[in-house]
Amino acid sequence: MPTTRRPKTGWSPCGNLYRGSPAFSTDGSTIFSSPVIAQHNKWAIIELYSFCCHRPLSPLPPQRRKIMRPALSLLLVLALLLAIAPADAETFGVKKKRPRLSEFGNVLLDNQSTANNQAPVVFPHWFHRSRFTCRVCHVDLGFAMRAGATGITEADIRAGFYCGACHNGRTAFAPVSTDPDGNEVKTCDPCHSVGRKVDFKHDFKTFRRSMPPERFGNGIDWIEAEEEGLIKLTDYVEGFSVRHAELKNPEDIELAGKEAKMPDIIFSHRKHAIWNGCESCHPEIFPVRKGAVPYSMQEIFDGRWCGVCHDKVAFPNIDCQRCHSKPVY
Repeated sequence: MPTTRRPKTGWSPCGNLYRGSPAFSTDGSTIFSSPVIAQHNKWAIIELYSFCCHRPLSPLPPQRRKIMRPALSLLLVLALLLAIAPADAETFGVKKKRPRLSEFGNVLLDNQSTANNQAPVVFPHWFHRSRFTCRVCHVDLGFAMRAGATGITEADIRAGFYCGACHNGRTAFAPVSTDPDGNEVKTCDPCHSVGRKVDFKHDFKTFRRSMPPERFGNGIDWIEAEEEGLIKLTDYVEGFSVRHAELKNPEDIELAGKEAKMPDIIFSHRKHAIWNGCESCHPEIFPVRKGAVPYSMQEIFDGRWCGVCHDKVAFPNIDCQRCHSKPVY
């Protein structure tokens, strides 16, 4: 009976691959527990371990060794190239560093701040979306969907436009107030916070503890939080919004996945309308008629269509099953 040997369980380039696997014999008659490993050539696996760890496990025939050495060398070179490839290399979209949960959705605004010797603004989407719909800001108040495209000035805010619609000293703190002695007091740091140590009134970690968890984005399931009444969304700002009768939401739309065995998409108009209304998406981003414009996943990763919101403020595109939710059999 041929002798059997098990690789040592300490770490090595291949040690983790074999840890816990059944012993394999020097004559190559091996039964592997992993179906992925099992489909590979048994001699290739033995030789790869030997090549990486410099621990010959079996006397391979000279012809086999002569053929396999160049191929294994090429595999190791390719693995090394993949390991040192730049983090932003394109695969399917552009790979980005995942931000902290508290920073997901934050927008840096620096149209004029640095030029006026002022720290840039950090706009925390998580805090504002816990109180307001997306629609009331991006439709009624006129904020552009692309960061920095609105061109807000301090004069605009003081006049009550954009941020000034709420930051007026009544709904939220004003950019300028007056102390008891009649002196002007500027409240700059809560917004112009880049590079400054600011003691914020509202703490993200404390807020998140009371919210339903989610894997990506802010780590908060915002849809469930709204449905359970944990957050109350304001969809009206006096002087800017117009009250109108609610429209009936269309039925959910089923979109077929374009990759083999990829679950189909179930698009809920109701869930999107709670936050966005109809105007945020139609007709500027999506035509009203279903299927009028074809679009691809690559375009979404590039920030078009669904990607206008997802990956920026709404949950990121790597959370595939949130959209591709209908199994395909």
